[in-house]
Amino acid sequence: MDVLSPYRSELLTHCYRMVGSVHDAEDLVQETLLRAWRAYDRFEGRSTLRTWLYQIATNQCLTALEGRARRPLPAGLGGPSDTGGQVLEKRDDVPWLEPMPTGADDPAAIVTARESTRLAFVAALQHLPPRQRAVLILRDVLTWRAAEVAELLDTTTAAVNSALQRARAQLSDLTQNDVLEPNDPDTRDLLERYVAAFERKDVEAIVALLAEDAVWEMPPYTTWFRGPEQVARHLTHQCPGGPGDFRFAHTEANGAPAVGMFLRDEPFCLQAFTVRGPVFTHVISFFDLRLFETFGLSR
Repeated sequence: MDVLSPYRSELLTHCYRMVGSVHDAEDLVQETLLRAWRAYDRFEGRSTLRTWLYQIATNQCLTALEGRARRPLPAGLGGPSDTGGQVLEKRDDVPWLEPMPTGADDPAAIVTARESTRLAFVAALQHLPPRQRAVLILRDVLTWRAAEVAELLDTTTAAVNSALQRARAQLSDLTQNDVLEPNDPDTRDLLERYVAAFERKDVEAIVALLAEDAVWEMPPYTTWFRGPEQVARHLTHQCPGGPGDFRFAHTEANGAPAVGMFLRDEPFCLQAFTVRGPVFTHVISFFDLRLFETFGLSR
């Protein structure tokens, strides 16, 4: 239905914040638009069409989240490993957090969209109970009034305000790094040096681009590392490939720089980066190969 189509992109982002999976979010948006299409002749216009669609989408997400485990990153399951270079622990049964391609948002909302879809923020949201998660997103990201949220969730304004206070308190220690423009010249230069170092499989040059407290994660592997020394051991002894074996395709994930990594021309992983000044503070290698299609990355 043409009147609903313009809302697809923002509904996808909303559902992604709620469920932490771009693939699940796609299904939820499809169901939302289908339900809206079926009920459109009964839409009475007591709210805006956008508000009505968000009501449907949020309730779809809450239903989908019933009884489901949260989507973590490896660092959310335990401490860092000090055994870089040894066998990695893999958990295919864990519903891991997924990255999301950066959309073509309204330029006036780009910075806000990047902040509210940062992987760190979306990962933190997964620690909240679903209804608290919905309250925080609707109030702090979408700037709905408390009364509007209360109506959607069939509760009171006081209950919404209480849930928001608890949610904010739980997320209060989330590091608020600057949200950098992925095409900032310094960020582009840092990423180009990283790619060049990996193409040479120059481990010393790769880890020189990491902060001293940098985190290196690799879902579906639960093993994760902190600091260049452990990452260097991992890259030297566990990471396959040698000089000339890697190729990279540039993209963006969650409003930040990312690359699709190919090993001997086969999809290997999608890497997403967090940048602080002249170094990377966080590198996440996602080994879910479905993401190559999701991000439009080809050989």
